[in-house]
Amino acid sequence: MSNDISKIKAFLANIQLWRGLPEEQVEAITEIAIAQTYPKGQVIFEEGDEGCGFFVVKSGRVKVFKLSVEGKEQILHFFGIGEHFAEVPAFDGQCFPASAAAVEKSELLFFPRTAFLALLEQHPSLAINILAIFARHLRRFAQIIEDLSFKEVPGRLAAYLLYLSERNSNAEEVELDITKAQLAALLATIPETLSRVFAKLSQEGLILIDGSRITLLDRRGLKKLAGG
Repeated sequence: MSNDISKIKAFLANIQLWRGLPEEQVEAITEIAIAQTYPKGQVIFEEGDEGCGFFVVKSGRVKVFKLSVEGKEQILHFFGIGEHFAEVPAFDGQCFPASAAAVEKSELLFFPRTAFLALLEQHPSLAINILAIFARHLRRFAQIIEDLSFKEVPGRLAAYLLYLSERNSNAEEVELDITKAQLAALLATIPETLSRVFAKLSQEGLILIDGSRITLLDRRGLKKLAGG
């Protein structure tokens, strides 16, 4: 086994999707993985393209988004190292329901649909991990829909800051690892409005802003604002 393939195998064995699987199953997954590199800004696939497989981020970051008829971008989610996306089209054979692009130079591992489905037939236990991931993604996107439908921008921002905190073991300080423009697109607003909301939450003593670092001063107040 070449050094590159060994590194890919070790990487796949330690991501949440396949952590704890028997070595022979990880090796089988590694054999069908196709390494791909995308420069910053390059589109990986567009909404409506054939769903020919799914991806795991090995390095860099990817955004999944939709474009309105007017060309306005609505970011649905960012995916970083060890995370995976576009699994549903890989299963149902339908087209990609959204577009994806590299936010920075990114290395991805692509898993072709046909090869992966054949692998599941050989190792049905792999499907259990995939179903758990589907459930988590469904919950996340249901929350996105609720936030965009029923909450004003301050509530969306509060919910996002609490999400970052929970993702980091309820840390009091969180780091914004995306630009304000990207965050505005994620929260379905514009940068100017987002800046005013940040200032408002700061003035009300809910958060403390230090560059890209945000300290949650009043978690209860943020939860109330987020509607939770």
